[in-house]
Amino acid sequence: MGHQNHHPSGSNSFHGGEFKSCHSKPSKVAVASMINSEIGAVLAVMRRNVRWGVRYIGDDDQLEHSLIHSLKELRKQIFLWHTNWQNVDPKLYIQPFLDVILSDETGAPITGVALSSVYKILTLDVFTLDTVNVGDAMHIIVDALKSCRFEVTDPASEEVVLMKILQVLLACIKSKAANGLSNQDIFTIINICLRVVHQSTSKSELLQRLARHTMHELVRCIFSQLPYISPLANETELNVGDKVGTVDWDQKSGESKVVNGNIDSVSVTLGTDKDPRSSEMVTPETELNNDEKGTEVSDDLNVAANGESAMLAPFGIPCMVEIFHFLCTLLNVGESGEVNSRSNPIAFDEDVPLFALGLVNSAIELGGSSFREHPKLLSLIQDELFCNLMQFGMSMSPLVLSTVCSIVLNLYLSFRTELKVQLEAFFSCVLLRIAQSKHGSSYQQQEVAMEALVDFCRQHNFMAEVFANFDCDITCSNVFEDVSNLLSKSAFPVNGPLSAMHILALDGLISMVQGMAERVGEELPASDVPTHEEGYEAFWTVRCENYGDPNLWVPFVRKSKHIKKRLMVGADHFNNDPKKGLQQLQALHLLPEELDPKSVACFFRYTCGLDKNLIGDFLGNHDQFCVQVLHEFAKTFDFQNMNLDNALRLFVGTFRLPGESQKIQRVLEAFSERYYEQSPQILIDKDAALLLSYSIILLNTDHHNTQVKKKMTEEDFIRNNRCINGGADLPREYLSELYHSICDSEIQMIPDQGTGFQMMTSSRWISVIYKSKETSPYIICDSTSHLDRDMFHIVYGPTIAATSVVFEQAEQEDVLQRCVDGFLAIAKLSAYYHLNRVLDDLVVSLCIFTPFFASLSVDEAVLALGEDARARMATEAVFLIANKYGDYISSGWKSILECVLSLHKLQILPAHIASDAADDPEPSTSNIEQERPLANPVSVVSQAQPSAAPRKSSSFIGRFSQLLSFDMEETEPLPTEEELAAYKLARGIVKDCHIDSIFSDSKFLQAESLQQLVSSLIKAAAKDEASAAFCLELLIAVTLNNRDRILLIWQTVYEHISGIVQSTTTPCPLVEKAVFGVLKICQRLLPYKENLTDELLKSLQLVLKLDARVADAYCEPITQEVARLVKANASHVRSHVGWRTIISLVSITARHPEASDAGFEALRFIMSEGAHLLPSNYILCLDAARQFAESRVGEIDRSISAIDLMSNSVFCLARWSQEAKKSVGEDEAMMKLSQDIGEMWLRLVNNLKRVCLDQRDQVRNHAILMLQRSVAGADGIMLPQPLWFQCFDSAIFPLLDELFAVSVENSRKTFKKTVEETLVLATKLMSKAFLQSLQDISQQPSFCRLWLGVLDRMETYMSTKFRGKRSEKVHELIPELLKNTLLVMKTTGVLLPGDDIGSDSFWQLTWLHVKKISPSLQSEVFPQEELDQFQRRNAKPEDTPPEMGIVSNLFGRMSEVFNGYERQYCDLSANLSKKCSSALSLDGEQKKQKLSEIKSGLEIAEALIRKMDLEARSLPPGVKSSLLVKLREFKSDLNNFKTQVKRITSANLNAAARDELLEAGMADTKTASADQRARLMMSTERLGRTTDRLKDSRRTMMETEEIGVSILQDLHGQRQSLLRAGDTLSGVDENVGKSKKILTGMTRRMNRNKWTIGAIIAALVVAIIIILYFKLTKK
Repeated sequence: MGHQNHHPSGSNSFHGGEFKSCHSKPSKVAVASMINSEIGAVLAVMRRNVRWGVRYIGDDDQLEHSLIHSLKELRKQIFLWHTNWQNVDPKLYIQPFLDVILSDETGAPITGVALSSVYKILTLDVFTLDTVNVGDAMHIIVDALKSCRFEVTDPASEEVVLMKILQVLLACIKSKAANGLSNQDIFTIINICLRVVHQSTSKSELLQRLARHTMHELVRCIFSQLPYISPLANETELNVGDKVGTVDWDQKSGESKVVNGNIDSVSVTLGTDKDPRSSEMVTPETELNNDEKGTEVSDDLNVAANGESAMLAPFGIPCMVEIFHFLCTLLNVGESGEVNSRSNPIAFDEDVPLFALGLVNSAIELGGSSFREHPKLLSLIQDELFCNLMQFGMSMSPLVLSTVCSIVLNLYLSFRTELKVQLEAFFSCVLLRIAQSKHGSSYQQQEVAMEALVDFCRQHNFMAEVFANFDCDITCSNVFEDVSNLLSKSAFPVNGPLSAMHILALDGLISMVQGMAERVGEELPASDVPTHEEGYEAFWTVRCENYGDPNLWVPFVRKSKHIKKRLMVGADHFNNDPKKGLQQLQALHLLPEELDPKSVACFFRYTCGLDKNLIGDFLGNHDQFCVQVLHEFAKTFDFQNMNLDNALRLFVGTFRLPGESQKIQRVLEAFSERYYEQSPQILIDKDAALLLSYSIILLNTDHHNTQVKKKMTEEDFIRNNRCINGGADLPREYLSELYHSICDSEIQMIPDQGTGFQMMTSSRWISVIYKSKETSPYIICDSTSHLDRDMFHIVYGPTIAATSVVFEQAEQEDVLQRCVDGFLAIAKLSAYYHLNRVLDDLVVSLCIFTPFFASLSVDEAVLALGEDARARMATEAVFLIANKYGDYISSGWKSILECVLSLHKLQILPAHIASDAADDPEPSTSNIEQERPLANPVSVVSQAQPSAAPRKSSSFIGRFSQLLSFDMEETEPLPTEEELAAYKLARGIVKDCHIDSIFSDSKFLQAESLQQLVSSLIKAAAKDEASAAFCLELLIAVTLNNRDRILLIWQTVYEHISGIVQSTTTPCPLVEKAVFGVLKICQRLLPYKENLTDELLKSLQLVLKLDARVADAYCEPITQEVARLVKANASHVRSHVGWRTIISLVSITARHPEASDAGFEALRFIMSEGAHLLPSNYILCLDAARQFAESRVGEIDRSISAIDLMSNSVFCLARWSQEAKKSVGEDEAMMKLSQDIGEMWLRLVNNLKRVCLDQRDQVRNHAILMLQRSVAGADGIMLPQPLWFQCFDSAIFPLLDELFAVSVENSRKTFKKTVEETLVLATKLMSKAFLQSLQDISQQPSFCRLWLGVLDRMETYMSTKFRGKRSEKVHELIPELLKNTLLVMKTTGVLLPGDDIGSDSFWQLTWLHVKKISPSLQSEVFPQEELDQFQRRNAKPEDTPPEMGIVSNLFGRMSEVFNGYERQYCDLSANLSKKCSSALSLDGEQKKQKLSEIKSGLEIAEALIRKMDLEARSLPPGVKSSLLVKLREFKSDLNNFKTQVKRITSANLNAAARDELLEAGMADTKTASADQRARLMMSTERLGRTTDRLKDSRRTMMETEEIGVSILQDLHGQRQSLLRAGDTLSGVDENVGKSKKILTGMTRRMNRNKWTIGAIIAALVVAIIIILYFKLTKK
């Protein structure tokens, strides 16, 4: 039956614990005592009136009144009931009290006390569901309340009784026995309470409030049980008389039969008619006069005439349906705001609808989503309630509108899936219409509507669902776009100050974007917007397979939105020109290529925004295609179970009915045919439908046309429609109903064209209800951002604009903060969806509000940043966006950097903003200084940043000008405390912005954003020099922080720095930062980017391109940085190009007085101990070292150190040569490497030779010694023989010649002993070099020429005189050196005696020159006995050519045999090679035979090699060495042949390869025979003897060198002694001069003294004479 389910505990379901404290649990005696006291109270009140005294009858017997008697009888019995009170029938002890209430003889006080007694009994626990006959007891209580009678003594007592009635009614509902109430009882309770509410309108305010509160509580109690009530099986059959599209309550529905307890209406009459004789008696339902209230409260709730069983059943869905229906009828008002004839009889004012809306809201709040489980309740909400809410929504009362919006919000939260079309209508026709100022709405109404919209926007998924269900549905309006546009426009203050409306609208916009921002992150940002295939598809047939699966409905709604956009475009074309519009629709693939009537009809039917006049003209056209379209258009409607007037309203609401009668006829014919096809119940054919439709249109025109004075009556209408139904009349009731429907609600013949938001009418509501049955299901959106990208594309532009305007004009800090929240939400969404342009626009908009883009002074900017909330918030937001979403900023970097530059000019940026991640975290002194507050922040602009002055002026004029400038400086005023506080606050704000993180975290930026940042930094540098310098610092920091992807920005950075360097001609901070920035970049990146080493070092060439003045100013710090760069990254530089750049930077400092020390330290680091010397930088380092050695800027010790570096590098050459021997196996590569190393060594010799010509004696002599050392170090180097000749020709001989020329030239002027010393050292150098290379070059054709050159220079030195004298040291040294040389040549067999035939033999030429030097040397080196003995031993045959020397004869004879063996071996080797190649292609016996031939050939080859080895070892050393090299090649060739034979012989190639690998190291050992070992022993002995001779020769040379060194040391000591003696003599000379001057002065003084003494003596003598004269004369 749909009644209430009992709880398992058996307790009452009404507010199960809420009123628990109101019910006591007395004992049996206590209950009896309580009832007894209540009886006493009633009797006491009754006895006050004599009317209730003793009554007398005829026989004088006294009889009590029946009411008093029954109370006394109850008092007698209550103490006799000893059983449980729940087993006592409640009627026994409740009925006496109810009799008092029902009696019309009792007054208000007595009735009030009786009602109080009933209320007290109800609150006891004796009234439960377990009590006997509790249902009957509850029924009689309700019935007694309904029929309550009492005399009215005064208005106050009447109000007390009414209050008591309300109290008892509420107690009945809240009682534990409330489940015993039937549906009829609930109807009665509500009816009683409603009547009291009505009567209270003329009573006190207290009674009014209490009555309304009680009504609210009753409704809440009733509908709170809805979740516990199970749905009825046949609940859909419940009928409250409502019809589709009507809102009137059909009073006649009570005539229908009651089936299965279903109740259509309730008819309950409170009480009986009032006794006309008792004018003092009143009832709670006192009849109201029509002139007072205008209506009468009667039959509000009608109970069906039958179905008593259902009425007596426990209350459930039937009563709730009727109660809710009744609540809906309270809202049923006419379109004009007046009460219509079928609305609730309560007069319409603001108070009544608020009361009704409150009841409805309470029912919905308590019932919640349980309404949807009961179809009839849901139907009431969908149709009647929502229609009434729409009507009340247009009320002029803001309070009513606010309440309506609250109800709709509750409905949305609970039933939005069932109210899709209704919600769309409410938004379009109520909220959006009122919120606009176009339709006469007051400001208060607009504000309430805006508040409601904002409340909806604050719902988490509201806007997403609106977009998915309405904007992406082709049959619905674009509610999301309309709301967004309305909010954005309403947020703009136009020609006026900012109001609450603007802020409210902005809050709605921000709530929308914040909701989107909260959802992002749960879904990957897409490229998730699919591309829709272009092609024709019947758009009205597109459906989604599952509206609950996001994987299906998300693509579907996006596709629908795409179709809708194209339909809107097509609609615009159609409205301009229907014919061309249809063609355009075909081009847009919205209509098929060949038009068919159905597609065009569906386009007209389902497309929004079409001109309805054009549709009507098209449908009414007589063209055959248009007629077909018309009929297809009619088929799109479903008129089943619809009245004709409603169907006609629906049909003509989609277009404007044409004005021509023929067109009207065609349209109505199509309509009538469709209507008769679907609703043939009353009409007999389609002609009847056509005639009746014409008649309805005529009635509508007649009744609603103001120009028609005489209106058609109901009888006229019925008469006009006689005999149209196939010759018969239509039912009168049917026609009457049509008449009243048309009269009450006009059929809109001129529909709105869709401009603005339409007003809801009855006709339009019918369309809404019809559309709700056909619309697609409502899509529930979860917290995933499925459609936020599409929504954000629509809303971001208006939101940014509106927020910016409000942010500009707002003064309240909370409003500003709300705007910032909106900006940040937009930034988050823009970054998430990679909308860089949106983020750029946002950044630009925010930057405008910072204090840096306004024309403010420094003080004003700082104060604005610290005190202006708008400027502070904008600044914080800008840098927060830059830090958080920098990946997606492009052009916005320009504005951000302008803010940073402005802060830099204000000097409130953190000191470490331009630091990179690798910088020292410890703060430097300069950083600490920058962090301190400025001494005078007021003059911050005038304080230019301290530029790095390249060099201070030390001149007197310069210091004097500085002194003058100090005197001229004006004392600046000290800042006030307020200014200091403002600066401190500004610094704190800037620090919290974390501006440094923008650049330090740039390594995390995406490539495109990083490139934009770099480009913006470069563009921002074009303002002024200070900005350019600061931007360059930031650019360098960004570059260093992005070392892992330096290739993205390096070219741009390099070009910028290059432009600065090349365009600057004077020293300035900008070029300084550019140069040192490049050095810093190279220093930091070289360890990490080996593939970019050359590119990075190439950038250092910019230093070489500096202007001379700039380079001179910064040379020292540049060199220091280069030195640090070299020390930190020398191991990472490998290429010649990189080293060339570094060495060039080092070498140019050789002649700079301040930078040379640092440059030389860098060179020393590279060359010292050969740590970083490489073949790629060897020659470069040599040239640099030579430049330092030749430079006279530093001390001599540095030149000497440079020479040492050069000479020590020879050990690196030796090491490389040894490594090459081990690593290089092929002869060609070996020769190539030897040639390269030889060239390096030759370059070393030449560089030292140049230094040997230095004018400084100490440097020159030391260079010669180091050159000698370098030549001696060539022993460990594989030097090709021609290099020795080049060494002599290019270095040693030119050195001696130039030294000789210099010596001769100087000897003509002033000959110095150091020149003689230099000549001695050079001569020793030539001798030692010759002896060292003797073994390698003695067999070369040019040896004789070299030897003669040595002799010529010795002869020249011996014959030259210096200032007419010969050099003793030279004359002593050269014969000794020549003797040693001859002895070595003799020992090694290079110089051997020969015959005297011919004059050009080596022997003869040698002694020809030697005799010129020292004639006695021949006898000392070659005594006569040895010559004779040698000639006898080497006597020649007579036919020996006389011109052949001894050495040539020996070489020819001994090598002739070797050459023969060599030719035989070469022929045999070629033959073996051919045989091995042919054996690879043979098989079987042929292969074996060929292998035997190869093996025999190998044996012959081994024999030849042994013979050649013996022959070669018997030759002189000079010849033997070259032959042994060939012999080693032959042995290697033979081993290769043997390996190849093994490979051919072996069947398993892998095994052969393995054997070859394992035996490779032992090849020489296995091939060596016993004979070879013997020969090796002999060779070793010979080598030992030769080594001994060489050691003796070297010992002699070292002794000679020691003697020469000792002589040089003695000479040096003597020179120093002479210099000291000269200095002493100069001092003595000076002292003698001074003494002479002193003596002369003393002589002059003595003479002067003599003359003075003489004059004094003469004066004394004269005085004495005068005295004596006077004495004598007196006597």
